[in-house]
Amino acid sequence: MESFKENIEKEKILKKAYTRRAPSSYVKLLKKLKISLENAHKLNHRRLLVLSGSQSDLLAVLVARTIIAFSRVWKKAHGKYPEIVYFYHRELPSERLKADIVKEIVKGKMKNVKIEFVDFRDTEEYLGTTFDSLILDLTSNLKPNDIGRLIGIVRGGGLLILLTPNWDEWEKTLTIFQRELATPQHPENEVRQIFKKWFKRKLIKHDGIFIYDADKKKILKCPIESPVLADSGFKRKIIFPEKTLFPKEIYHLALTQDQVNVLKITELFVEKPKKGMKTVFVLIANRGRGKSCALGIGIAGIINELRKVKNRVRVLVTAPKLSNVQSFMDLLIKSLESLGLKYKTIKKKRFILEVKGEKFSVEYWEPIDIPKMKADIVVVDEAAGLQVPMLLKIWKAHRRIMFSSTIHGYEGAGRGFSVRFLSLIRSDPSTKLLEYEMKEPIRYAENDPIEKWQFDTLLLDAEPEKLDEEDYKAIAEGRLIYVKPNLETWFSEKGENKLRAFFGIYVLAHYRNEPDDLGMMADAPHHTIRAIMTPSGKIVCSLQLAEEGPISEDFVYDLLKGGRIPGNIIPDRVLKHVRIREFGKTVGWRIVRIATHPDVMGRGIGSFALKQVIAEAIERGYDWVGAGFGVTEKLLRFWLKNGFIPVHMSPDRNPVSGEFTVLVIYPLNTTVRRIISIANREFKIKLLNSLHDTYRG
Repeated sequence: MESFKENIEKEKILKKAYTRRAPSSYVKLLKKLKISLENAHKLNHRRLLVLSGSQSDLLAVLVARTIIAFSRVWKKAHGKYPEIVYFYHRELPSERLKADIVKEIVKGKMKNVKIEFVDFRDTEEYLGTTFDSLILDLTSNLKPNDIGRLIGIVRGGGLLILLTPNWDEWEKTLTIFQRELATPQHPENEVRQIFKKWFKRKLIKHDGIFIYDADKKKILKCPIESPVLADSGFKRKIIFPEKTLFPKEIYHLALTQDQVNVLKITELFVEKPKKGMKTVFVLIANRGRGKSCALGIGIAGIINELRKVKNRVRVLVTAPKLSNVQSFMDLLIKSLESLGLKYKTIKKKRFILEVKGEKFSVEYWEPIDIPKMKADIVVVDEAAGLQVPMLLKIWKAHRRIMFSSTIHGYEGAGRGFSVRFLSLIRSDPSTKLLEYEMKEPIRYAENDPIEKWQFDTLLLDAEPEKLDEEDYKAIAEGRLIYVKPNLETWFSEKGENKLRAFFGIYVLAHYRNEPDDLGMMADAPHHTIRAIMTPSGKIVCSLQLAEEGPISEDFVYDLLKGGRIPGNIIPDRVLKHVRIREFGKTVGWRIVRIATHPDVMGRGIGSFALKQVIAEAIERGYDWVGAGFGVTEKLLRFWLKNGFIPVHMSPDRNPVSGEFTVLVIYPLNTTVRRIISIANREFKIKLLNSLHDTYRG
């Protein structure tokens, strides 16, 4: 709560800010931004403005003036005022002050413009929503996931505004995200400043982005644009099929030709597969193409038809998280309304869990539950976020299934999902497989410069290098090179192709990638990367390693009592479950990620990489190398054959993958060998004693 004195001070600042003029250099920038926004409207593209500075009140004044100018442009083009959302950290006084100033000025000078003010903690709830303008206050934090989640919610013709600290000083500050990367062994002063440099460089590089230094009252970047002729602008054309099974009301909810085409495919799910057969639809797209919405509309159409021949229609929906299916649920509801079908919703907090009406229900369940349940149709959204074994269980248990997944983008897991999963079901003669890739964005036109910036900055479209005959020959002959990359170089213009190829292997591997992973790789002081290359310099294996331990006596005591210690996963688990205090004195590498190029898996590259990591760990004087992973028979065999010893298994299955997490350690000296031998013996006893209940089935 703010004190009376603070409130008086705040009132003074608000009053002063209300009458404060924008610097003349900014007025000049605003004129050029208006022309650019008019072009953006005609092309259905977006624009981005970066306001950099250390004075909260001035930044807020500039935001307010910009919103007012943008609102006039938007009203002229659309005949209505824009919908605006402003994200900030409500707990930080400086960010609260900026938000209050913006609110006060806009309300006083343009009362019809409404701004929704939202705490950054609630960003996940805004995935799938649409606004005309977005303001992100990044002065205290630059969390890559926030950029990944929110940039795509702005429609074509819209404006995004980023508030940042002083442009020249930004790399000298620590964000909230960076502070969380520090560990007791690697304090805040060791946190790297690589990601911010990368982020700034990408802002300067890409089109459609304006940058203003409020402290120097200087325009740092102002793209020069000629006015776009009205008849050369964006026109969306949709052709509806002449004959359809679903009513026309369903088809007219589609916003793109891609969505229309998807609806036509979903009509095939009305007919029950012949005995012993399955119908499977795999839908892939980049983020923001409306795939979840299209399936939501399609399911409403299917329900409408099946109700005519069935007493009850049951649809099960699953995804890695309940929040992933909200766009699906929203369009399902909209479609039911267009058909005049009555329904009720059941919610969990603010998220829709179930939609049910007379003779039908559409229910969300965690992935682990789906194979055990009966349904007419199953929809798996963001399927690439699930492990292949879980996808296969769902496929085996049901006869009509729709899988949708993001190729690139915030939830993206690359084309590897379709490559790995489809290769397994394509060969099944009893499965009728339907495939479609959506390409047209829903909210804006193709080639939007801000999407290009977002994808490039967060490596959302990173893919591995293409291998040639020489590379395959070198791999077969074991001529591989262990590389210790310099992160500064790889995140620079000179080395970013290697970074892209390195990260692209993770995108195509079984890992679920988030933009935060890139930020952690860049800045976490205890994280480092290694790569395996062919003699031609192509990366065929990517590794991310985290140094863990030693743990001070105070922390060991806390851990044994159930406390937590950041950034030390293996010492934490071993001390808690094995309770040998001596392990707290050891240091080792946890293998955070290891992934092989998808074209050369199963050729010994991963085993070669582990041998090199172990050799380097010995050179460094480490005591162990370890890893934790969702256990499958194939993965466990890989680690066991490379000499790693299991010491712990989680008592609960991961609700998304359905797997137990196993911890394995490779001891590097006699002391740790003795501790791990005891830990392994204890683990076997616990496992045998728990097979009848905890680990059953």
